[in-house]
Amino acid sequence: QVQLVESGGGLVQAGGSLTLSCAASVRLNSLNNMGWYRQAPGKQRELVARISSGGTRRTYADSVKGRFTISRDNAKNTMSLQMNSLKAEDTAVYYCNADQILDLGLGRIAYYWGQGTQVTVSS
Repeated sequence: QVQLVESGGGLVQAGGSLTLSCAASVRLNSLNNMGWYRQAPGKQRELVARISSGGTRRTYADSVKGRFTISRDNAKNTMSLQMNSLKAEDTAVYYCNADQILDLGLGRIAYYWGQGTQVTVSS
């Protein structure tokens, strides 16, 4: 069972920065795509950023493009989300996500989630 643990959340003023980290219990090169999702009170969980297994492909939600940067360090088993120019609307619980291909031929994929870390941006 893969465990993902987020850290780095907190309270920050609008315009400030935070860096979230996600530590995995397994080597990152055994995981496929990884990403950050967030869920604000009363809203559905949404994708914030996603990164491919080799780190060469990154996708971002339109709302964070140019402000957030996702990265992964397979040697250190960590994935990060650098968040700059934070806005009040970025306030949410942020979740680390990863998928793992169990059987490519059968299309069996496992999905893992962390417990989440709170990010609060005061305006």
